[in-house]
Amino acid sequence: MISCVVSTSLSIVREKERGTWEQVRMAPISTVSYVLGKTIPYFFISLVSAFLIIAAAMVLFSLPVRGSWELLLFAVSLFIVGALGTGLLVSTMVDSQALAFLIGLLLSLLPTFILSGFIFPIASMPAPIRVITYIVPARYFLVVLRGIVLKGVGFGVLADQFLALAVYAVVVLGLASARLAKERG
Repeated sequence: MISCVVSTSLSIVREKERGTWEQVRMAPISTVSYVLGKTIPYFFISLVSAFLIIAAAMVLFSLPVRGSWELLLFAVSLFIVGALGTGLLVSTMVDSQALAFLIGLLLSLLPTFILSGFIFPIASMPAPIRVITYIVPARYFLVVLRGIVLKGVGFGVLADQFLALAVYAVVVLGLASARLAKERG
């Protein structure tokens, strides 16, 4: 999550700082094409990174993957798309790489570690904080990851978690595309 958000958040801002943003605005490509062009390389880099981490866990810690590899690929892909959308959204809001880095780090690092259930169980958090955890995509991804890797459960059991990840990805990509279209227009 962190590397996806930070790397993508720097991508558009870099064009603004270098002065090439005006050329991009005038280019005869659609906003969707531009967003795809900015995210696809980071998507594949993040996907390879995620599966290298899983492979390392399997080798170093004898982590069993009890569930479907295809479902795991789908879950990781969905999570990465949401993270890339978050990074794109950040990059449409700011004009400097330093600020994009800081906001991207704050939006990804703190919620991912503190509010996802990764370090502190969500059930033991105060009620107002538990409400906030519902907007953290890592919360749903951890449930999916544990379900597929450790328990070997299928899509039916995790459908609500997948739906939450999909909604998050669509919302942040939609917001980022809308802001980008507004900036380009």
